[in-house]
Amino acid sequence: MVSPLSGIRVLEIGDRIATAYCGKLLRDAGADVVMVEPPPGHRLRRYRPVGVQESAGDSPFFSFLAGGKRSVTSATVPRELLEWADVAILGATPAEATALGLGSDEIARCTAEVITVSDFGWAGPWTELPATEFTLQAWCGSTGSRGEPDRPPIAVGGDLGEFIAGSYAAFFALAAYRGGGSFDLSVLEAMTTSMQVFSWLRKELMLLEVLGRTTEVPSVERAQDGYVGISMATAQQWQDFCAMVECPDLADVPELRFQVGRWEQRDLIRARTADFFATHTVAEIVELAALFRIPMTAIGNGETLSEMDHFVARGSFLDHPAGFRAPGPPWRMSRTPPLPPALPPALSDTGVVGIWPLRERQPARSSLPLDGVRVVDLTAFWAGPSATHLLAMLGADVVKIESVQRPDGMRFAGGFREDVERWWEYSWVFHGVNSGKRSVTLDLGSEDGRTLFGRLVAEADVVIENFTPRVMENFGLGDEQLRGFNEQIIEVRMPGFGLDGPWRDRVGFAMTMEQLAGLAWLTGYPDGLPTAPRGACDPLAGVHAAFLTLAALEHRRRTGQGQLIEVPMIDVVLNASALQVIERDAAGVLLTRQGNRGHEFAVQNVYACAGDDQWIAVSVRHDGDWQALKAVLGQPMWTHGVDYTAEEADVIDGHLAGWLKDQARDEAVTALLTAGIPAAPVVQPPEVIDNPALRARGFFQPIDHPLCGPLPYSRPPVTGHFVTSAAPLLGQHNAEILGGSLGLTDHELDRLADGDVIGTWPLGL
Repeated sequence: MVSPLSGIRVLEIGDRIATAYCGKLLRDAGADVVMVEPPPGHRLRRYRPVGVQESAGDSPFFSFLAGGKRSVTSATVPRELLEWADVAILGATPAEATALGLGSDEIARCTAEVITVSDFGWAGPWTELPATEFTLQAWCGSTGSRGEPDRPPIAVGGDLGEFIAGSYAAFFALAAYRGGGSFDLSVLEAMTTSMQVFSWLRKELMLLEVLGRTTEVPSVERAQDGYVGISMATAQQWQDFCAMVECPDLADVPELRFQVGRWEQRDLIRARTADFFATHTVAEIVELAALFRIPMTAIGNGETLSEMDHFVARGSFLDHPAGFRAPGPPWRMSRTPPLPPALPPALSDTGVVGIWPLRERQPARSSLPLDGVRVVDLTAFWAGPSATHLLAMLGADVVKIESVQRPDGMRFAGGFREDVERWWEYSWVFHGVNSGKRSVTLDLGSEDGRTLFGRLVAEADVVIENFTPRVMENFGLGDEQLRGFNEQIIEVRMPGFGLDGPWRDRVGFAMTMEQLAGLAWLTGYPDGLPTAPRGACDPLAGVHAAFLTLAALEHRRRTGQGQLIEVPMIDVVLNASALQVIERDAAGVLLTRQGNRGHEFAVQNVYACAGDDQWIAVSVRHDGDWQALKAVLGQPMWTHGVDYTAEEADVIDGHLAGWLKDQARDEAVTALLTAGIPAAPVVQPPEVIDNPALRARGFFQPIDHPLCGPLPYSRPPVTGHFVTSAAPLLGQHNAEILGGSLGLTDHELDRLADGDVIGTWPLGL
């Protein structure tokens, strides 16, 4: 079997995790990836978490990310490689790129399509502002939303934002290869669309003020022998949970149907459910929850994950040739499987001669990369819709299929407006990931509905769904049936746990996967419970699915063959948390929660500033930042003889906290940034609407919605105008699509509506 991207030439430039993961995704799908390293070698060759002793040779994490790539060592980027490559991934600011010999003029003359990846993008007022994953979480509103009100805000542990940005970069690399043109990607924008839930739209649509710091209730709870994670998105799941924990009266309280109400009554709920959790083991609770179809899981970590029965049965972890266990590529493709893990390239003075022969380039298209592609979208909630949203933004005609019996559950999640009639049309997350699509309702449980669905598939290129595996088969719409409608169809399936294995039929949301795969284990107060990142892995899985859709379209362009793609969310999240399993296996170290201190920099934290609930996020990356910080502080006596080391980190942290508590937050941020030290205000999620970098880059693109009026929809995290229409009303395009391209008459449409095969109003409301 060939790989879908065989023969595509990718140049990877930069030393951040995002560019390395982008290159890994492209390499695992078959591309020939060549890294350009500086003479001392890639930064990640020496990457070890704080407290883990460095060893000879490349770090295991680098080996995981760079396996199977090739390397060229050069202080600047050789011009020949830019002439020979198809796509270049450039992880640098404009100033850093110029130092590499890649100023704007040089990039404009490149024959390769260039994807720039930087913290704030190459346009706007902040292009050279210093930042880290940690401070970007504060800028994007993620940190400010998480934690207990009487304690500091808490950032997500690990490097989740880098993995999110890297997956976006891989998607846009294939988009550029397919359609021509380059893209300027902002990591802040990638994190804003993924690490908070469109809170600026929540404020507009639900007329609600900022909640402040919260955690889900219930979320991670202490069981008899460990921790169990819970994630509920629907009122039905809350009712079932109340029955399971033997508190049926709580299900009768209307305010508790939604997370806002449960947070306000958190002490009551925790007190009522504590005995249930304390008297049951994790295994008992998870097994019982599966019977009730409630998303619950054990809290995984670097020690436990690779031995869990589901992952053993599916072969989710592979023996890496560099000598450790690591998660495999997070997808399966029926015709073009991913490449196996391989060793990273050695650092050497390899020349560029013979890397790639020169070849003629195809002319760039004038239209969007996916113009003419038809996608039948069966997805719901956040992960699946975020995949089809990306495809729609790049020109695909995405037809969203719901039913009046079962609309997209995200229309009902999070609350409702009592002052409007069609309140299900006001869900902020639904709006956030469904702009640019058309909506059709079809009851797939009916013969008429399945027949019309088959006719849509016959005219389509791609079908995407994110049900549990049994749903499509129960409809009689498995892979064989879809291929009967259209032999060349690309079928993308996004089950939570995969199409096989002991957990295949379990229900799971993003927080379930974050709890299971170790991200929650790394997030939270050191003396508290693990804390879920809060859904960021939904869009992370969605971007992976969109990337693999482009890979399958490229394979079909070459061969005429469609195929089945399986993208389990849990496999995606295992890759984003791979460092835990790798370090446990390679070094015997179990990474755990460090609060806001993190695992990369010795000095990093969220600090209180003067005023009420004012917080600042600061990363001191190295000795250069430490020397700059001493100057900002005025070279006080306590800094004399104090070096930037892990041993002195607590001293620096304590004194920095003491200084910042008397400083106005925004003035402190300005002073630190001016000195070149990454810092950010810890903002509340809706406040990103006023971020000057996001506004200057056109991240928010207002579009009128027929019921909600003008709304600030966000575009993908690359510059350009992509939002062309608002999120659709339920069944808004029934007549346009069923009566248009499928040719149904008004009489036939009326008959279908009378039988509830189609409609525009949820049944029972």
